[in-house]
Order: sequence, then C-alpha cells, then structure tokens
Amino acid sequence: MTSAELTTAPTLRIPGPATPYQGDIARYWDGEARPVNLRLGDVDGLYHHHYGIGEVDTASLGDPEDSESEKKLITELHRLESAQAEFLLGHLGDIGRDDTLVDAGCGRGGSMVMAHQRFGCSVEGVTLSAKQADFANGRAAELGIGDHVRARVCNMLSTPFATGSAAASWNNESSMYVDLDDLFAEHSRVLKVGGRYVTITGCWNPRYGQPSKWVSQINAHFECNIHSRREYLRAMADNRLVPQAV
Repeated sequence: MTSAELTTAPTLRIPGPATPYQGDIARYWDGEARPVNLRLGDVDGLYHHHYGIGEVDTASLGDPEDSESEKKLITELHRLESAQAEFLLGHLGDIGRDDTLVDAGCGRGGSMVMAHQRFGCSVEGVTLSAKQADFANGRAAELGIGDHVRARVCNMLSTPFATGSAAASWNNESSMYVDLDDLFAEHSRVLKVGGRYVTITGCWNPRYGQPSKWVSQINAHFECNIHSRREYLRAMADNRLVPQAV
C-alpha cells in the first residue's frame, strides 16, 4: 500500500477559520507538497508529520554507493520518526480498549493508527487541514479501523469533545501554532480526572538568553511561534496540568 493508492474518505464538513492566522495555517498544510513525508510513510503505511528520536543506526545504511542506499536511508528515517511516536504513546499511562484518546494536530494520522494498534482504543484527531484529515480517514478506512480512528477539521482550541471524555491527549510538534493558555485549557477540559497529557515540541530556554536566529528562521518557514520552556510550564500550571516528567 502506498500513499498514491489510498481511497478518498467522504467529504468533510469544513468549518471556516476562526481567525485569519488559522486560515493561513490551513492553507499552508493544504498546500504542503514536500514528498519526504509520503516517501517515509510508504515504508509501512504510517504517515507522520514530525521529526525523529534516538540514535541513527549507521550500520543499517550500508555503503553509500549501493543502489539501495536511498531506500535504506528512507527506512531508517522512518524508523526514527515512528520511534518518536512510540515514545509519546509510552507516556500516556494505562489505556484500555474502551478509552478515547485525542491527537491535537494529527497530521496524516500515523500516530493515531499506532495508538489504536497499541491500545485497541478509539482515537480522535483534529487538524485545520482538510487535506490531512481526508488522508488520515482514507488510511484508517484502508486498514479497516475507520470506526476507531477518525480525523476531523476543527480548531484544537475549541474541540467538539465532551468534558472529561478523553483518557489521554497529546500534541506532537503542533503546539507552536497556538496560544498555550488556550491550548492547555482545552486539554484540561477534555481530559477525565487523572487523565494524562503529553507534548513533544521544540522550545527555547530563557536561562540561556533570547531565542537564537534558528528559532526565528523556523518560525518564518513554518509560520509558527516556538514558545519558551518557561511558557509551557507556566501555562500547564495555570490550567491544572501537573508536570510528571520534563
């Protein structure tokens, strides 16, 4: 199964953006056409939109002059990005088959599929991109898990999920697009008592001064706003999310 073979899910109802910035984000990801994410996902059908974690297995890459060198590199990069998703899922706590998880900024749905495969639970994803949501739902349908894994177009700051309905929720490299107080207030609302929230993100540490020029370049390229470590901890505390590990 490759990205080109996915069926199209039923047409989504697409709400209008609440702000011009949300419209900009939606247009950015609807128009995003870099082939790297699709080529990595074609390795095993898990399509991500984040970086990776762990040490590169250089031995698996073999000889750079080998005709299979590029294929081996793609496979290794995909292993690292899936390892990041596994790392996140491993911090969600005890999840049962009857639980519901929320992926805020779900991209093409790779982490949602992995969560269902790991826990057997339902997973709800939200994204501002109709293109991403269609892809994620199409992939879930291909896998026969469309009744457990669903992506929808909506604002992660105002989701349709009932208060206290989620056993756990997460952001994986998507929190830099929103105000943290608003984001954590929504996660706090959706999570059940004792529910767990996990985020993987890039941030800058004010202990070492102002953000570097690289932060500014990333912000400009992805039309986002990388927050400081201090902002994350403060916003979590203000919204009754008690850090267990940083």
